[in-house]
Parts: sequence; structure tokens; C-alpha cells
Amino acid sequence: MEEIVTDEDPSAIGPYSQGIKDEGRIYVSGQGPVNPETGEVVSEDIREQTAQTIENISAILEAANASLDDILKANVYVTDMDDYEAVNEVYAKYMDEPYPARAAVEISQLPIEIGVEIEVIARAE
Repeated sequence: MEEIVTDEDPSAIGPYSQGIKDEGRIYVSGQGPVNPETGEVVSEDIREQTAQTIENISAILEAANASLDDILKANVYVTDMDDYEAVNEVYAKYMDEPYPARAAVEISQLPIEIGVEIEVIARAE
């Protein structure tokens, strides 16, 4: 098992790793729309939040010599299901067919004031 760490992604806000690489898989912890340079949420706009979240995931995957194309499974958490279509719109711009398997659920709150969090499992070299 190998810990994946990059300065191109916000630091973990709890006792967990940004990502773990193990037996041909990369497990990326839930990422949100925090700018890694400022440590601040990028915007209140759900589209901008989703884009930054996926950019953060991409940075972790790149640190593990992988890319968004290697994602097999994604779990998307939104605090307002009314944002689902906007999240999908941005998500689709980053993902190629065949799209990863995915779950999307509404939750009452996230650890910080954000509207979206995404975690993924990707294949590793």
C-alpha cells in the first residue's frame, strides 16, 4: 500500500490520506472545491465548485501516474439535489465514454460549507 500525496491538492482536513494506491487501484478520498493554493472554497456557484473538485481529483491521480480516464467508479455527494443537473453538466465535460460507474446522493451536510464532494476509485499502472 502506498500513500498518494501532492501539494497540487488541498491538504486533508482529518486523519485520512488524499489517496491510496494498492493492488492495481487508486482510492481517492472525497474531494471538494477548495483551491489548493489559497485553502479557500472557490465559489458558491455549484458549477465552479464541481470543476475545482474534479481538478483536485485529477491532481491526486496525476501524482499516482494516472488520469481522469482511469476512473472506474465515482461517488458524488451533493447537499442539494436541485444542483444535480449542474453537477452532471460539469462532470460530463471532464469524463469520457465509457463513463465511470457512479452513485450520486444528497446528504444534509459536508465537513465544510460546500455543495459537492466526489470520491473515486481508479485503475493504477
